[in-house]
Amino acid sequence: MLKKTPCNFLFLFIVLASVPMQIMGQKKNAGYQLHIRKTTSPIVIDGIGNEKGWQDTDVAKDFYMVLPMDTGKAEQPSEIRMTYDDTNLYLLATFYNVAQGKYFVESLRRDFSFGKNDNFLLFIDPFNNQTTGFSFGANAYGAQWDGTMYNGGNVDLNWDSKWISATTRSPEKWVFEMALPFKSIRYEAGVQEWGINFSRLDLKTSEKSSWTPVPRQFPTASLAYTGTLVWDNPPPPPGVNFSLIPYVLGSVGQDFESTGDTEYDTKIGGDIKFSLTSSLNLDLTVNPDFSQVEVDRQVTNLDRYELFFPEKRQFFLENGDLFANFGYPTIRPFFSRRIGLGVPIQGGARVSGNLNKKWRLGLMDMQTSSIEETGLPGQNFGVLSLQRKVFSRSSIGLMFVNKESTHYPVENDSLATLYPKFNRNLGLEYNLASSNNLWNGKDFFLKSFSPNSIGSGVTQAAHIEYFSRKWKWRVQEEWVGKDYSAEVGFVPRNGYVNFSSSAGTLFFPKGGIVLSHGPTINTTYFFNENFERTDNTSYLMYTIDFRTRSNLNLFVSDDYVELLAPFDPTRLGIADLAAGTKHNWNAFGWAFVSKPQSVFTYTFEGRLGGYYADGKRTSLTTEIGYRFQPYVSLTANLNYNHINLPSPWNKNEFWLIGSEIDVTFTNKLFFATLFQYNEQTKNFNLNSRFQWRYSPASDLFLVYTNNYFIEPYEIRNWGFTLKFTYWFNK
Repeated sequence: MLKKTPCNFLFLFIVLASVPMQIMGQKKNAGYQLHIRKTTSPIVIDGIGNEKGWQDTDVAKDFYMVLPMDTGKAEQPSEIRMTYDDTNLYLLATFYNVAQGKYFVESLRRDFSFGKNDNFLLFIDPFNNQTTGFSFGANAYGAQWDGTMYNGGNVDLNWDSKWISATTRSPEKWVFEMALPFKSIRYEAGVQEWGINFSRLDLKTSEKSSWTPVPRQFPTASLAYTGTLVWDNPPPPPGVNFSLIPYVLGSVGQDFESTGDTEYDTKIGGDIKFSLTSSLNLDLTVNPDFSQVEVDRQVTNLDRYELFFPEKRQFFLENGDLFANFGYPTIRPFFSRRIGLGVPIQGGARVSGNLNKKWRLGLMDMQTSSIEETGLPGQNFGVLSLQRKVFSRSSIGLMFVNKESTHYPVENDSLATLYPKFNRNLGLEYNLASSNNLWNGKDFFLKSFSPNSIGSGVTQAAHIEYFSRKWKWRVQEEWVGKDYSAEVGFVPRNGYVNFSSSAGTLFFPKGGIVLSHGPTINTTYFFNENFERTDNTSYLMYTIDFRTRSNLNLFVSDDYVELLAPFDPTRLGIADLAAGTKHNWNAFGWAFVSKPQSVFTYTFEGRLGGYYADGKRTSLTTEIGYRFQPYVSLTANLNYNHINLPSPWNKNEFWLIGSEIDVTFTNKLFFATLFQYNEQTKNFNLNSRFQWRYSPASDLFLVYTNNYFIEPYEIRNWGFTLKFTYWFNK
C-alpha cells in the first residue's frame, strides 16, 4: 500500500496551515522608506564622499541592533546615503566608532567570510517580491562582496558583477563608497519602489545592526524584513546589455597514470551575456574552461553513500537556485556537476531570471563530447525550471530534466545498457515562506523516466518548520522509490521512507559571558518500502553562544544500522561487513569555535564512542588560523581517526591534513596555495593559484596543480595553466 500512496499527511498540513500564515497584509517593514533622487553633480568614487551630490540626499540612520540582542537601537552609529545618474546607482556609507579599537578583517579577498570581518552589506530586492535580489558590500579594508539572493535571504557569492568601490578609515569612522552600473543588475522597468536594507557588523563590540528591525534568529539578509527604496522617477532603463567574455589559455602537464608524456594544450572559448529584458538574461558558452576553479576540499569518508561537493563553475551559478534548489540536499533532480564529468563540454545556453514580479524562468541546454575510447556517447542536458510566487512569499515550482545520448561512437546494445539513451525527471514543488519568516516548509513530487524502466520511479517529500527567537522545531518525511532514477541529480539513496524531527529552545541570561544557551533534540528513522526499520540516529545537543561570538556545542548520540549492502567500515579496502548485519552504538562529542576578533583563531571538534561490529571510533578535528591582517591569512586543518574493530580490520588510524596560505596583496591581486594530505585515499595534493583582476570582472590566472601517491611515494600528475579573460561590455 505504501508503494502506491505517498506520505502526504504532512503535505496537507502544510497547505492548510499556510493559508492563514500568508494572509497577513503587507511587508513587515514597509514603513521604513529611503527616498532617492537623481544627482545634479558628478560623484567620484574615492571613499571620501565630499562631493556636493551627497549633500542633497536623504539619510538612513538610527540602525537597530540585531545581535547580541534585538531589543533596541544600535550603539555604533551608521549613516547611508544613495543617489543615481543615467548609468550608475551610488551609495555612501559612514560607520562611526563610539567604542574605540582596531578594525578586524581576514584579508582583502573578494567575497570574504561575513563573521570574520568588520563589514557593510547592502541587500536590494528590485522586484519587491521578498524572495530574490542582489547583495553588495565590503569589509573595512575594501575587499568587495557581491552575490545573488534567493529563497528570501540566501546569498550566492559565486556570482561576480562589474562595479567599483573604495573605502577609507580613521580611528573615528570608516567610509565605504560604491558605484553600481544599472547594467550589472536585473530589475523591472518602470517600477519606483525596491526592497532594500543595510547591515553592519562591528567585531570590536560584537554588534550586528540593521537599518530596519530584524529578529535576531534571522540573518540581516532576510528580504522579508527589508524597507523600501523610493525613487523620484523610475530608474533608467538599462537598454541593450551585451557582454562578451572571451578567454585564451595555454597549459602543460604530465599524467603518469596514463602515458606519462608531456602534453601541451591551447584553448580558446568564452561566454556571451545578453539581456533579453531588463530582468531576463541569455547566457551562451562555447568550449568553456574551468581550470581556475578552486579544487574541492578533501574529506575523510566513512559514509555509506556518495558525498556531495558543491558546484563552483561560474557558468552554472547565476540564478543557480532556479535549478539547484529543487528538492532537498539529498534528493536533487538536478545537480550541475553531473554535466562535463570527465568529458569536455562543447557549449551551452541558458535563459534565466524574472519574467515579472510573480514568475521566474530557468532554461538550460548543454552539449558534451563523445569519447571513442570508452564508448561514451555525446550527451545533451536540458533543464526547464518555472517558478510562480503565491501568497506573500511562497512559490510553486515546476522542473523538467532531460539527459539524452545524442550519438554513440559504436552502435551496440551493451553501450546502450551502459549509457542509457535517456533519463528524464519531472517534478512539482510547493515552497512555504510566511510573511514574517517564522514558518517555512516544502513539499515536492518527482517522477523519473528511463528506457525499459519498471516500477513507480517516484519520490515525494515534505517538511514544515517554525523558528522564533526562543523556539525552533521541524518535522520532515521522505519517500524515495527504489526505481527512482536521477542521472543528472544527486540522490545517493533509494528505496526508503524517512521520518525526522527536531525541537530546541534558547535561554538568554541577563548578564555574564554567555549570550544564549539551550538544548536541541533530533531523531531520524529510515525504513524500507515495506516499512521495516533499517537505521536511525538520535542525538541531544546543547549549544552555548558567548558574547564574544565564540560558541560551544556538546552532544550525545545513539545510532542503529542494518546494512542494506556490503560495507567496509574503514573504507580502506580491507574487508566488507555483510549485508543484513545489524549494528548499534552510542557516542558523545563537542565542537568549539573561538572568537573571530583574534588574529589567532581555532576550532576543535571531537567524537568518542562506538562504531560498527561493536568497535570503537575516535575522531578529532581542528582548524587553526593566523592572520597578518589584511594581507596574509594562514590556516591548517587536521582530522584524525582511530578505528578499533575485530579482525580482519583490527586497529586503523589515518590523518587528513590541509594547509592554506592566502596572500592578498591588494583587493585585485591574490595568491593562494592549498596543500592536502589524505592517508585514507593515499593522496597528496598541491594547488596554487595566482589571480590578477586587472579590470572589473577581467582576470589573469596562473594555476599549478600536483598530485602524488603517498605509498609508494611517486607522482601521479602535474599541470600548469596560464589563462586570460576579458569582459567586453556594451
